[in-house]
Amino acid sequence: MHTIERTQRIPISLDEAWSFFQNPENLSKITPNEMGFHILSEVPNKMYPGLFINYEVSPLFGIKMNWSTEITHVDAPNYFVDEQRAGPYAIWHHEHHFQKIDGGVEMLDRVNYQVPLGILGKLAHPLIVKPKLEEIFDYRIKKVEEIFGKWEK
Repeated sequence: MHTIERTQRIPISLDEAWSFFQNPENLSKITPNEMGFHILSEVPNKMYPGLFINYEVSPLFGIKMNWSTEITHVDAPNYFVDEQRAGPYAIWHHEHHFQKIDGGVEMLDRVNYQVPLGILGKLAHPLIVKPKLEEIFDYRIKKVEEIFGKWEK
Protein backbone atom coordinates (compact mmCIF):
# COMPACT_ATOMS: atom_id res chain seq x y z
CA MET A 1 0.00 0.00 0.00
CA HIS A 2 1.22 3.50 -0.84
CA THR A 3 0.23 6.88 0.57
CA ILE A 4 0.36 10.39 -0.81
CA GLU A 5 -0.46 13.40 1.37
CA ARG A 6 -0.75 17.10 0.77
CA THR A 7 -1.54 19.75 3.37
CA GLN A 8 -2.56 23.21 2.27
CA ARG A 9 -3.67 26.31 4.11
CA ILE A 10 -6.14 28.55 2.33
CA PRO A 11 -7.40 31.98 3.41
CA ILE A 12 -11.14 31.26 3.38
CA SER A 13 -13.74 30.18 5.90
CA LEU A 14 -14.47 26.55 6.68
CA ASP A 15 -17.94 26.98 5.15
CA GLU A 16 -16.46 28.35 1.91
CA ALA A 17 -13.97 25.47 1.71
CA TRP A 18 -16.64 22.88 2.38
CA SER A 19 -19.02 24.42 -0.13
CA PHE A 20 -16.40 24.26 -2.89
CA PHE A 21 -14.87 20.85 -2.21
CA GLN A 22 -18.11 18.99 -1.52
CA ASN A 23 -19.37 19.87 -5.00
CA PRO A 24 -18.20 17.10 -7.38
CA GLU A 25 -18.40 19.49 -10.36
CA ASN A 26 -15.53 21.54 -8.89
CA LEU A 27 -13.11 18.63 -9.17
CA SER A 28 -12.59 19.45 -12.85
CA LYS A 29 -11.43 22.95 -11.84
CA ILE A 30 -8.50 21.54 -9.86
CA THR A 31 -7.54 18.66 -12.16
CA PRO A 32 -4.93 19.07 -14.93
CA ASN A 33 -6.50 19.53 -18.36
CA GLU A 34 -4.35 16.77 -19.87
CA MET A 35 -6.13 14.29 -17.57
CA GLY A 36 -9.20 14.62 -19.80
CA PHE A 37 -11.36 14.60 -16.66
CA HIS A 38 -15.07 14.44 -17.40
CA ILE A 39 -17.95 13.49 -15.08
CA LEU A 40 -20.25 11.01 -16.83
CA SER A 41 -22.98 10.71 -14.21
CA GLU A 42 -25.39 13.34 -13.01
CA VAL A 43 -24.23 14.65 -9.65
CA PRO A 44 -25.77 16.88 -7.01
CA ASN A 45 -23.91 19.98 -5.85
CA LYS A 46 -23.61 18.43 -2.40
CA MET A 47 -22.15 15.01 -1.69
CA TYR A 48 -23.54 12.41 0.65
CA PRO A 49 -22.58 8.88 1.77
CA GLY A 50 -23.48 6.39 -0.92
CA LEU A 51 -23.11 8.83 -3.82
CA PHE A 52 -21.48 7.18 -6.84
CA ILE A 53 -19.63 9.40 -9.28
CA ASN A 54 -18.58 8.08 -12.68
CA TYR A 55 -15.76 9.78 -14.56
CA GLU A 56 -13.79 9.45 -17.72
CA VAL A 57 -10.08 10.21 -17.34
CA SER A 58 -6.93 9.90 -19.42
CA PRO A 59 -4.22 9.59 -16.76
CA LEU A 60 -1.45 8.18 -18.96
CA PHE A 61 -0.57 8.43 -22.62
CA GLY A 62 -4.00 9.84 -23.52
CA ILE A 63 -5.64 6.46 -22.89
CA LYS A 64 -9.24 7.00 -21.81
CA MET A 65 -10.63 4.95 -18.96
CA ASN A 66 -13.69 4.98 -16.79
CA TRP A 67 -13.41 5.51 -13.06
CA SER A 68 -16.18 5.07 -10.52
CA THR A 69 -15.92 6.33 -6.95
CA GLU A 70 -18.28 6.14 -4.01
CA ILE A 71 -18.51 8.77 -1.31
CA THR A 72 -18.32 6.52 1.75
CA HIS A 73 -18.12 8.98 4.65
CA VAL A 74 -19.22 12.58 5.11
CA ASP A 75 -18.87 14.61 8.30
CA ALA A 76 -19.70 18.15 7.17
CA PRO A 77 -17.75 20.40 7.24
CA ASN A 78 -14.83 18.35 8.58
CA TYR A 79 -14.12 15.56 6.13
CA PHE A 80 -15.32 13.25 3.43
CA VAL A 81 -13.93 10.05 1.92
CA ASP A 82 -14.13 8.71 -1.60
CA GLU A 83 -13.20 5.17 -2.56
CA GLN A 84 -12.73 3.72 -6.01
CA ARG A 85 -15.27 1.09 -6.97
CA ALA A 86 -13.98 0.57 -10.53
CA GLY A 87 -10.94 2.07 -12.18
CA PRO A 88 -7.19 2.04 -12.58
CA TYR A 89 -6.16 1.17 -9.00
CA ALA A 90 -6.44 -2.05 -7.04
CA ILE A 91 -7.31 0.13 -4.01
CA TRP A 92 -8.03 3.89 -3.81
CA HIS A 93 -9.09 5.44 -0.49
CA HIS A 94 -9.03 9.26 -0.56
CA GLU A 95 -9.62 11.29 2.61
CA HIS A 96 -10.32 15.04 2.47
CA HIS A 97 -9.97 16.79 5.86
CA PHE A 98 -10.78 20.43 6.63
CA GLN A 99 -9.89 22.23 9.85
CA LYS A 100 -10.57 25.83 10.81
CA ILE A 101 -7.36 27.65 11.72
CA ASP A 102 -6.60 31.27 12.51
CA GLY A 103 -7.14 33.16 9.26
CA GLY A 104 -8.46 30.31 7.19
CA VAL A 105 -8.62 26.56 6.71
CA GLU A 106 -6.05 23.81 6.74
CA MET A 107 -6.89 21.14 4.22
CA LEU A 108 -5.38 17.66 4.18
CA ASP A 109 -5.62 15.29 1.23
CA ARG A 110 -4.55 11.73 2.02
CA VAL A 111 -4.73 8.91 -0.49
CA ASN A 112 -3.95 5.31 0.34
CA TYR A 113 -3.68 3.31 -2.85
CA GLN A 114 -2.42 0.11 -4.34
CA VAL A 115 -1.49 -0.37 -7.96
CA PRO A 116 -2.79 -3.39 -9.88
CA LEU A 117 -0.91 -5.89 -12.05
CA GLY A 118 1.34 -7.50 -9.43
CA ILE A 119 5.03 -7.21 -10.28
CA LEU A 120 4.33 -5.01 -13.31
CA GLY A 121 2.46 -2.59 -11.05
CA LYS A 122 5.32 -2.63 -8.55
CA LEU A 123 7.76 -1.76 -11.32
CA ALA A 124 5.51 0.95 -12.78
CA HIS A 125 4.79 2.62 -9.43
CA PRO A 126 8.08 4.51 -8.88
CA LEU A 127 8.59 5.22 -12.58
CA ILE A 128 5.11 6.25 -13.71
CA VAL A 129 2.32 6.08 -11.12
CA LYS A 130 3.86 7.90 -8.15
CA PRO A 131 5.33 10.76 -10.23
CA LYS A 132 1.96 11.23 -11.98
CA LEU A 133 0.07 11.36 -8.68
CA GLU A 134 2.63 13.80 -7.26
CA GLU A 135 2.14 15.99 -10.34
CA ILE A 136 -1.66 15.89 -10.03
CA PHE A 137 -1.67 16.83 -6.34
CA ASP A 138 0.95 19.57 -6.86
CA TYR A 139 -1.25 20.98 -9.63
CA ARG A 140 -4.21 20.86 -7.28
CA ILE A 141 -2.37 22.98 -4.70
CA LYS A 142 -1.49 25.55 -7.37
CA LYS A 143 -5.07 25.75 -8.67
CA VAL A 144 -6.56 26.08 -5.19
CA GLU A 145 -4.17 29.01 -4.58
CA GLU A 146 -5.28 30.61 -7.86
CA ILE A 147 -8.95 30.24 -6.92
CA PHE A 148 -8.80 31.24 -3.24
CA GLY A 149 -5.52 33.09 -2.85
CA LYS A 150 -2.22 32.20 -1.29
CA TRP A 151 -1.82 31.65 2.43
CA GLU A 152 0.22 34.55 3.79
CA LYS A 153 0.47 33.90 7.53
